[in-house]
Amino acid sequence: GTGFGGGGGGGGGGGKKKKGGGGSGSGGGGEDEQRRRLAEKQADRVRRDGVLRVDGALSSETTDALREHILTQRDLAYDDIDRNPAMARTYLGVEGGRKNRCDLHLSLLRGGIAAAAAAASGGEGSDDDDESAGTSHPLADALKELLGDDGTLRPLYEELVTPDGEFYELAAVVTDPGSDRQMIHPDLPYQSDAPLYVIFLALQDVTEKMGPTTFLVKSHTAKACEMFSGGTESKDEQLVKSDCRLATLRKGDAVLFDARMLHCGGGNDAEEGNTRAMLNFSFRNPKVNGDIGYKGSMMPGYVGAMTLRDVGEALGSYGGG
Repeated sequence: GTGFGGGGGGGGGGGKKKKGGGGSGSGGGGEDEQRRRLAEKQADRVRRDGVLRVDGALSSETTDALREHILTQRDLAYDDIDRNPAMARTYLGVEGGRKNRCDLHLSLLRGGIAAAAAAASGGEGSDDDDESAGTSHPLADALKELLGDDGTLRPLYEELVTPDGEFYELAAVVTDPGSDRQMIHPDLPYQSDAPLYVIFLALQDVTEKMGPTTFLVKSHTAKACEMFSGGTESKDEQLVKSDCRLATLRKGDAVLFDARMLHCGGGNDAEEGNTRAMLNFSFRNPKVNGDIGYKGSMMPGYVGAMTLRDVGEALGSYGGG
């Protein structure tokens, strides 16, 4: 199948927008309560289905600026890697070596990779770098819309992982025409409690030719995991019977999913595809202790350093100048 079921938009879920979905928390107790109730319904859907689409999570202008920033960051990262291949461990995530695919770690510093490199070397960055020298900060602007006090995804994440959930990943997934389809997989081994909730946010419209992610609805359960861990016959039966959803998205739409869920990125058609850039971040469930069996895509210096609460407070300070 294509697409997802409903659940609201702009801080809601996917498909058809429900009356009363979204709204800013700054409008008083009534709107705060409305956002909280909507988040509860969204969280219930995620727990039931393993995946939820959120229409219009990020504004068009902010999405465009972030896409441009990320593609520039990718070019800078590969330039650094060409000069020093060891930098690949800093810049690239879990699938950095795949054909025409880049899992790019994102820097939270204004100016991104250029600013991070300057800070690491004790410098202050180049005045020739417009982003580093200017006031532009597309990543912070986007995260504020998503995870700030009035963020479209903040209430949902608070329901799923509480404010103590660890900020586990911050990256961009970029595929170009000619990239290969992934094998169907979960991001991590099955555990009874969901360890991690992941966001993929489209930075442009995503068509079928661009290799959107396929999700197997309700494949995050113990039964589904057991079938997938069985032999070829068991897997084939599971795939035939599964409710498969293709994440063809509009610019600014997001998909939130349980990392135990079976999914795969599609191949980006060599002739009819286009560059597909997705913002990717996740938060860890604080109820799950120890190694979760998955190393997230994140700059080394950020690993284990922040919670959802910390991110919100930092974004509040950023918004206040």
